[in-house]
Amino acid sequence: MKTFNYTIKDELGIHARPAGLLVKEAKKFESKITLEGNGKSAEAGKLLAIMGMGLKQGAELTVTAEGPDEDAAIAAMQAFLESNL
Repeated sequence: MKTFNYTIKDELGIHARPAGLLVKEAKKFESKITLEGNGKSAEAGKLLAIMGMGLKQGAELTVTAEGPDEDAAIAAMQAFLESNL
């Protein structure tokens, strides 16, 4: 299991467009990718669950990947978040 923390920098937080892109990125991997923040947890492949987390600018997000390609999954999620949020 691999984990990293990320602070949301986008002034709008995680809204529809980046959430949709995040889901597409997460679905490229076999590993289960989980997002935790605001006292809520969501599977990265589920758009409505991510939107329901209500993550705004400055929120701390913990990303966990567990599975056969967890190293690649966590690296891709970290790169995605840094370039999009």
